[in-house]
Amino acid sequence: MTKRQTRMFFIGGTALFAAIFLGMTVDSHRQFATLTNADAITPEVSAGKDVWHRSNCINCHTLLGEGAYYAPDLTKITQARGTAYLTAFLQDPSRFYSEQQHRRLMPNPNLSATEIAQVIAFLDWVSRIDNHGWPPRPILVSGGTFPGTEAPPPTGAAPSNEPVVLGSQLFKQAPATCSACHSTAPGVNLAGPSLAGIGIRGDSVVKQSGYKGSATDAAAYIRESILSPSAHLVPGTTYSADGRSFMPDNFDETLTKEQIDQLVAYLVTLR
Repeated sequence: MTKRQTRMFFIGGTALFAAIFLGMTVDSHRQFATLTNADAITPEVSAGKDVWHRSNCINCHTLLGEGAYYAPDLTKITQARGTAYLTAFLQDPSRFYSEQQHRRLMPNPNLSATEIAQVIAFLDWVSRIDNHGWPPRPILVSGGTFPGTEAPPPTGAAPSNEPVVLGSQLFKQAPATCSACHSTAPGVNLAGPSLAGIGIRGDSVVKQSGYKGSATDAAAYIRESILSPSAHLVPGTTYSADGRSFMPDNFDETLTKEQIDQLVAYLVTLR
């Protein structure tokens, strides 16, 4: 290749890739409004962003994988925990976690009720950004993050398309990510109560005089707890307040009927 050919190859290649980069940039900006749900940016969301920055939340947490990695990524936190839980948590984090048990303790941000509502609105807007699955493995507050929160797997391998196996996988993955709040090990309570033995305990709960729901067996109780978590409140100040469960109540929207069936099939095996 002559010097002239080399020069032309360099100029042509540079121009080609510059054009490709420019085209991708223009296309990205064209889609930003749709991908980020820009029309959903309300004054409350904007105020929540200000609260987020003013409180230096980014010094410990990440959003969309950006920020510090000392504390959990909060990209999808409103979908995993729900408004009721987050409101109570931000009022007093030490009510839910202890430094001795969970290895970390978030300082009380001392936010007003209005500021709490605003920052939750901001985080809810963030959770609805089409981030194409990024970050691929967000840091969880608890669950699989800590040893001893998961019951030993049953002996013998089941086919991967079995509902129980699919339910077990869904328990640990989005969109359900149940393991962020519930353990399957006896006596290990996280944001929610341990689900160890729920397959047996559910039958006992529905027969108790204080039971408020409409289920008649363990499987129906588990299904009711997923779809209508406030139908019957498990005792515990960190699980509910004012007659409302802290568990998100929109799984009928975020999970398909088949996924709910798979979760029930898995959880009923926890005995």
